[in-house]
Amino acid sequence: MSVGYALLGLLERGPRHGYDLKRSYDDQFGRGRSLHYGQVYATLARLLKNGLVEVRSEPGEGPDRKRYAITEAGVTDVEHWLARPEQPEVYLQSKLYTKVVLALLTDRDAADLLDVQRAAHLGQMRELTHRKLAGDLADQLVCDHALFHLEADLRWLELTAARLDQLRAQVREETR
Repeated sequence: MSVGYALLGLLERGPRHGYDLKRSYDDQFGRGRSLHYGQVYATLARLLKNGLVEVRSEPGEGPDRKRYAITEAGVTDVEHWLARPEQPEVYLQSKLYTKVVLALLTDRDAADLLDVQRAAHLGQMRELTHRKLAGDLADQLVCDHALFHLEADLRWLELTAARLDQLRAQVREETR
């Protein structure tokens, strides 16, 4: 996710201080991965430079207490970003595939590699399932997204394990 667009979207609700934006970001999107203050202020500086936000000061506030507000250009930018579909992530050359082929090329046990990876995926799925059951709706949706991706990886691991002899033969043929 683009932090800049998220901050712009949060600013559409009204002007805010950087620390308020960080807290809102962490509450809404940071689940398990909060922003660092430095990233918030660096992003705000870039948005300010690009004319997407402006600084609004209030009487009695010190110079280090800037309130940021989205500009019309910022609103337009967020609208365009929201309307644009995300590119589906296609993993045609994944790390897992590379590891399997390298294991085969170097006469290592690719089946063991697949078993270890399967166990790691299942462990991650258990953690996400516990988090999902204990979480609010946002946690449930985030965990569902991750779980579906892990399930797809598991299906690939099973299919690859079933085709390992064929892949081994093909890899050996191609290296001759």
